[in-house]
Amino acid sequence: MSPVTELPGLDVAGLSGWLAGAHPELVAGPLSAAVIAGGRSNLTYAVDGARMPLILRRPPLGHVLLSAHDMRREHRVISALAHTAVPVPIAVDVVDDTTENRVTGTVFFLMEKAPGTVLARPAQNAQFTAAGIRRLSTELVAHLADLHAIDPAAVGLADFGRPDGYLARQLSTWRRQLDASRSRETPELDALEATLAGGRPETDRTAIVHGDYRLDNALVVGEADEPHISAILDWEMATLGDPFVDLGIFALYWDIANLPGGFAGAVPSAVDPAAGYPGFDELVEVYAERAGIAVPDLRWYRAFAAYKLAVILEGIHYRYQAGDTVGEGFDRIGALVEPLARRGREVR
Repeated sequence: MSPVTELPGLDVAGLSGWLAGAHPELVAGPLSAAVIAGGRSNLTYAVDGARMPLILRRPPLGHVLLSAHDMRREHRVISALAHTAVPVPIAVDVVDDTTENRVTGTVFFLMEKAPGTVLARPAQNAQFTAAGIRRLSTELVAHLADLHAIDPAAVGLADFGRPDGYLARQLSTWRRQLDASRSRETPELDALEATLAGGRPETDRTAIVHGDYRLDNALVVGEADEPHISAILDWEMATLGDPFVDLGIFALYWDIANLPGGFAGAVPSAVDPAAGYPGFDELVEVYAERAGIAVPDLRWYRAFAAYKLAVILEGIHYRYQAGDTVGEGFDRIGALVEPLARRGREVR
């Protein structure tokens, strides 16, 4: 990586100066950085030149709902989970740079880069056997069950969220996000929202919720027959709430390559049954056995997952139109919103 002094959303020279003052033990030489491709929400940068590879995360450029991109929350939950059965990267610092505008001009979060590869494309499956892929899949859902089994108070997260009324607040939060991102009519999305509001399930279990749990939010290491997960990433939406929301999101992304309307190209997924990935119903069984519970009907949760992702994509479309996205592929995002909302209504 060639040294870079400035990137969209990150001043690398400013980062170098800040690191020298705040964490001199990490300084080794000139820093260089690059945007990690594929991020559609918070911006993520790989930083080289320190004593170990680092990752810096900051909110998106331009128009955002601040509560949906809270770096302090991500830093807090990763720090809290550091000594649990759930693998996470090692947190370094969280910094409010909004006044000094030295590095990002926002709150940013710095962590050590965990080893491994993100599996986001079917071609990447070739490095593993079918048995290895199946093992990896069951490990991924087992980590989710382990996360939901953690007592929040035991890891300092008792006040990390308000479980009472969680589902109602989730709908309200994502409605605000949609209202803040409106640039066109979205009748299917509005209809899905109304359907969800009228049929919320009763929450009878509270847990630490990841909020965006999927294969490509994990780092994979290991040999062909024995891959395993070194870290679960992207905790920006974590809170305390109904754990079955995570299963709904997991289900949506597990099968997303099968959705119509160009999802396979615009929203990457390595999940391919031909490579050894089990069906989602089998993963639900693994989760239930690991958690020691009966999993309820997930249709509402799966529909909510479609709504949530559709709102996120609509926000990305809004920022793309305003010229506030970094990277390629954002021109196709807007066309996915209504088909995804339609699928959510079908699931419900």
